[in-house]
Amino acid sequence: MNGWFLAAGLTSAGVAAVHVVAGGRDVVRPLLACHLPDEPRRVLHAVWHMVTADLLLAAAALIGLALRHHPGGDLVAWLLAAHFVAYAVVFLVISLAADWPRPWLRLPQWLLLLPVGALAAAGTL
Repeated sequence: MNGWFLAAGLTSAGVAAVHVVAGGRDVVRPLLACHLPDEPRRVLHAVWHMVTADLLLAAAALIGLALRHHPGGDLVAWLLAAHFVAYAVVFLVISLAADWPRPWLRLPQWLLLLPVGALAAAGTL
């Protein structure tokens, strides 16, 4: 068993749970109640659900890689690691580009996403 992949998968599942609970309350409800035109509002709602699926599927893949050796598993893990690091970078860049005090904490999602990428990468070494 690969403990790094297991930790990455469980962390991704935890991030998915935070996404569903906190994101549902702090992002989706205000989004659905806002006065955006219907089409962009529904697209953003769909994208939020796509991220939920993405986080859960990544968790399942990482836990699957942790429990059994799979041919090409390291490549999959590297792609998932890059995927989570890219998500973290996007949140960090958007946060830092905003004119907010302590912008890196205003959108703290990168703090949840980066560890998944690091743990997945560590599992391949």
